[in-house]
Amino acid sequence: MTEKPEEMKAMLLKMKEETLKEINKTVKSGSDVPVNEPSGDIYDQASSERDRELGLLLGDREREKLRHIDEALLRLEEGEYGICEECEEEIPIGRLKIVPFARHCVKCKADLEKQQAQTKRFEEDRAYREIALGEEEEG
Repeated sequence: MTEKPEEMKAMLLKMKEETLKEINKTVKSGSDVPVNEPSGDIYDQASSERDRELGLLLGDREREKLRHIDEALLRLEEGEYGICEECEEEIPIGRLKIVPFARHCVKCKADLEKQQAQTKRFEEDRAYREIALGEEEEG
């Protein structure tokens, strides 16, 4: 890895600070909206609910990012940072600059995502077959 560990640590800590600010902003904006007090017409209520759900989803995404950053900082301390967890090759510095908490090189990450997509498709197909079989038994 051509970057110094201190530089990567500084980048991760800055990213962590920004992520914490985003989480705090999301939490504050979510607490401003009263949950049980309906206001406006049904469209306003639906819009408010959608905004609240989106805020919660973004909050979850930010918390997940925070967890990845903390794991990367731990790998830095243990001297395992920048090594692909799959093939154990060095992760190119270009990738680490874009995704400082990357755990896999681009090739291994693509392979993992392809495998996850296939597993998801297989599970969805199985669920649809079970639904179809259930409907046939009822009919």
